[in-house]
Amino acid sequence: MTGGGKGDLPAAFICTHLTPVSALFDLPPVAPDGFRYQPDLVTPEEEEDLAQRLETLPFEPFLFRGYEGRRRVISFGLRYDFNGPGLVTAPPMPDWLLPVRDRAAALAGLPGEAFAHVLINEYREGAPIGWHRDRPVFEKVVGVSLLAQTIMRFRRRDGARFQRINVPLEPRSAYLLDGPARTDWEHSLPEAKARRFSITFRNLRG
Repeated sequence: MTGGGKGDLPAAFICTHLTPVSALFDLPPVAPDGFRYQPDLVTPEEEEDLAQRLETLPFEPFLFRGYEGRRRVISFGLRYDFNGPGLVTAPPMPDWLLPVRDRAAALAGLPGEAFAHVLINEYREGAPIGWHRDRPVFEKVVGVSLLAQTIMRFRRRDGARFQRINVPLEPRSAYLLDGPARTDWEHSLPEAKARRFSITFRNLRG
């Protein structure tokens, strides 16, 4: 699948201009600098348990300056209010999320408590997320995918056009956005083909 706009770059361009991900990881073969991927951060049994717990949470529609998105969200620790003051206090992170938080923090090279914020997205069939960069108040971003595969689409402006990369995200995997992948590239997700949860941890920029 391709991102929005005029389509992906030729393979020759990608091979010349993009940096291979560490051979320690199965996917993807190419990605922006600062992107890291870890398959199977959680087991199938842990995924099932997490999904059952997520089912009980009071998700609300994502709101952005009067616009209501098709995904539903809930935050713990801290919450970013796009319609008001920005970063505000949210309910404490539940204990059952802490083992996942600690593994996500290890992927980012951080102590678990550094991830004071988690945003959980529920993507029902047909729900996308548009092109964006995470808010500058945050530094590293680790996302954990549950239940269904998706494609993380990256783009970066290069003169009058965009460089583009598509990265598959498998269920139970995790990704890290750091460095240029975090600051130079925008990312988006296409419309979900099946219901999916994303658990996204962020630390505050120092």
